[in-house]
Amino acid sequence: MMTQLNINNHLLIFVFVAFLLCPLFLFASIINADTSPGTLLPSLGNSHVESLDDPHPPYNSDPPTSGHHLKYVAKWDIHSEPIPKELQVHNLEDGGVIIQYNCQKPCPELVTKLKEIFVHYQKLANADIPEHVRAKNPYLRSKYDHLVLAPYPGMDTKIALTAWQRIDTFDSYDEQRIIRFIEAYIGIDHHPPRRFSTPQLPEGMTLPPP
Repeated sequence: MMTQLNINNHLLIFVFVAFLLCPLFLFASIINADTSPGTLLPSLGNSHVESLDDPHPPYNSDPPTSGHHLKYVAKWDIHSEPIPKELQVHNLEDGGVIIQYNCQKPCPELVTKLKEIFVHYQKLANADIPEHVRAKNPYLRSKYDHLVLAPYPGMDTKIALTAWQRIDTFDSYDEQRIIRFIEAYIGIDHHPPRRFSTPQLPEGMTLPPP
């Protein structure tokens, strides 16, 4: 039969071991935490619709980050009109990042700042693949080509950043926050695995979608 002294000794040993292990568990949880920019959302798949009128399951975010989409993409450019959700998603699947803004009143200063970020990445793309190379192979793209800027009326916040399964929304312009999001996700293709071998391409260059 254990004496009170033995019980107290075992209890002290247990407390001591727990004291030693707690920092290890805390460290492991910090290491395993998702520190990537934006919120990770479940994938809704890569299914196609034939037109904007085709019914499909609802998206799990607004703007969307995955799910049913059209078979073509919006132009990688600065847009003056909103882009349909079913079109946005295909751009994201192709490795795109979409910057969208919602100004209830005219916000020329914000739009100018967002355009400056877009132009910065446009310059990086052109440095990767000069015009004379693009002229010979129009399907050859730099990962930095995969950027879109557009208005998005009706959002709950002023700015939304989306990539495949990722979204970040906020109201005040934050250049570093936007750049960090872009750098994390731009140019990462999310199509299902190809059924044929993919040729080795120079770093930063991507193939057209299958």
